[in-house]
Amino acid sequence: MPDPQAVCSPITRSAIFMVATLAPGAEAAAKVRAWCGDIAGLTRSVGKRVPDGKLSCVCAFGSTAWDTLFGDPRPASLHPFREFGPPQRRALATPGDILLHIRAEQMDLCFELATQLLAPLTDAITVVDEVQGFRYFDMRSIIGFVDGTENPEGRKAVDFTLVGNEDPAFAGGSYVLVQKYLHNMAAWNELSTEAQERVIGRTKLADIELDDAVKPTSSHSALTTITKDGQEVKILRDNMPFGRPGAGEFGTYFIGYARSPEPIELMLENMFVGRPAGNHDRLLDFSTAVTGGLFFVPSADLLEELAER
Repeated sequence: MPDPQAVCSPITRSAIFMVATLAPGAEAAAKVRAWCGDIAGLTRSVGKRVPDGKLSCVCAFGSTAWDTLFGDPRPASLHPFREFGPPQRRALATPGDILLHIRAEQMDLCFELATQLLAPLTDAITVVDEVQGFRYFDMRSIIGFVDGTENPEGRKAVDFTLVGNEDPAFAGGSYVLVQKYLHNMAAWNELSTEAQERVIGRTKLADIELDDAVKPTSSHSALTTITKDGQEVKILRDNMPFGRPGAGEFGTYFIGYARSPEPIELMLENMFVGRPAGNHDRLLDFSTAVTGGLFFVPSADLLEELAER
């Protein structure tokens, strides 16, 4: 299998999530293609400043951008973000051609790499969303619960996230779906701890999943558990809190990697439409998705090859 990008990198204290759109015209496309061959080198150069900083970068492309930049062949399951849910509770699609997921133990490393990566693309792309994320105490989200407890680890992480023989031309790649959520913390904090636990489906302090006999079917954990042929299908999350307390902004940046978009999209359908329909995720009574995008992460080897297309 080709070497993957840093999809399965260790969890870090800091991250920058950046979504950009591609400028029209052949010149912009050529500039972005050439840039693909420089990403790995820039990441190594910045990372050497702090050898134990765990700096990494994942670069991914949306469906329309893939056609514009690289043409055929294209990843078998890459398509525009699919929207789910009624108007008042919607997983909505927002513009995005290129995704950068930059991770490190220190924000200065993330900041420097983002600066270096964007410098050659001044007139070729427009950044439409940028979020600086941080680790919140013991891996908790802004709403106070531990995030990512059920992430696969080791070989299982690879098996669940990296494309294999089902699409051999894109083996070692991955699909990634991102959403930015804003939380109504005033309303959330009015709930008792027990009520919050029923919304999430886990205990708040100990991070233990509630027994099925007491866990509501509308809880977040119930609706985001996906099984196929009797086996649980997992995705790899690296969600991070973000916010501006002075502006009253409190959020979670959701990012999920998988070898196919199918399990993540099924999670969203369960959350926003309900399982069955109408039995939606009660966390959405307090959280609003304001962005949504689906991207393909080529392998590290393919990313460099794409520079020559």
